[in-house]
Amino acid sequence: MPETEPFARPGRSILKQFEGETVRAFVPPPLPPAPPVDLARFQILLEQANQAIGRLDGLASVLPDLSLLLYTYVRKEAVLSSQIEGTQSSLCDLLLYENDEVPGVPVEDVREVSNHVAAMNHGLERMRAGFPLSLRLIREVHEILLSQERGNGKQPGEFRRSQNWIGGSRPGNAVFVPPPPEMLAECLNQFELFLHDDQTGLPLLIRAGHIHVQFETIHPFLDGNGRLGRLLITFLLCAEGALREPILYLSLYFKTNRAAYYELLDRVRAKGDWEAWLDFFLVGVRDTAEQAANASREILDLFNQDRKKIETLGRPAASVLRVFQYMQRNPIIAIPSAARRIGISAPTVAKSLGHMIDLGVLEEITGRERHRLFVYRRYLEILNEGTEPLR
Repeated sequence: MPETEPFARPGRSILKQFEGETVRAFVPPPLPPAPPVDLARFQILLEQANQAIGRLDGLASVLPDLSLLLYTYVRKEAVLSSQIEGTQSSLCDLLLYENDEVPGVPVEDVREVSNHVAAMNHGLERMRAGFPLSLRLIREVHEILLSQERGNGKQPGEFRRSQNWIGGSRPGNAVFVPPPPEMLAECLNQFELFLHDDQTGLPLLIRAGHIHVQFETIHPFLDGNGRLGRLLITFLLCAEGALREPILYLSLYFKTNRAAYYELLDRVRAKGDWEAWLDFFLVGVRDTAEQAANASREILDLFNQDRKKIETLGRPAASVLRVFQYMQRNPIIAIPSAARRIGISAPTVAKSLGHMIDLGVLEEITGRERHRLFVYRRYLEILNEGTEPLR
């Protein structure tokens, strides 16, 4: 039997031999924590976070075209979550790539973000069709997430069969070593039981905070664990009916507070300090929901103001409005691809863009006669908040 060492609540460290070194791998205890967290201390924060989610969900229910915001929110989350894992792609790069234009960073980075969009959408569509949030769905989402050159060698859609680690060049000098592969099935089975257990009496947001940390600690894949762990928060809120649509993502909060985020994950593992983590997590949910609601209102006000400007054009307004509606999904466009996707002629698109430039709605950003790009700058500025790549 491997040597073990007790941890609070009561995870254990297992000593393993790995390539000639003694490695200390951490095996988390099953959820929920024992002794249980003190829910009384979270009463005010829980109320604030739930109210903020409720306001955001209520706003979503009255939006004239929620799909527009969903389209851009999902992309912003994909960019932010991928940046935390090291890509240099920005939201602008992703939008250029989706419009058949050349991004300003390596295409592999942007493909990785594009796969993240596809993975998110797949998971959400499966749950809408009644498929449960489960290990099987997690594996499906992971397969799409890693379905490109960088991820092909990392067993897409398969739980790992070898030891991984976080930080350092090998397990022997790593910052953290997750459970060894022979213990992975047990950890994941316990994780899935908690995922489906509605008899714990724990508030949904407390459960979400537990699930995120446990997934990150188990680290069941060779790659993509961080992105999937963040997605699970939104997936769970949608699966449990707290959100009707996936409009709450915490990656910007985690990115902005990444030092505290990693420190608190480590405190749960080393000391069983769930309370400090849940304080941090609930503040993030509350603040992110409030920011998302404010940004949604700001975007809607902008769309309404600019639509009214366009409606003053008279006869050309109908064509201009079609291009304007397309730019609400694609804030950066080129004439040929926009014409092809909208289904109107390139000269009509060009004239419509010219009208919007005259009205101060859009800008042309290349200064060229050919291969021009047009940007809906004020809209992009709202979306771009926090999406500058990490350096």
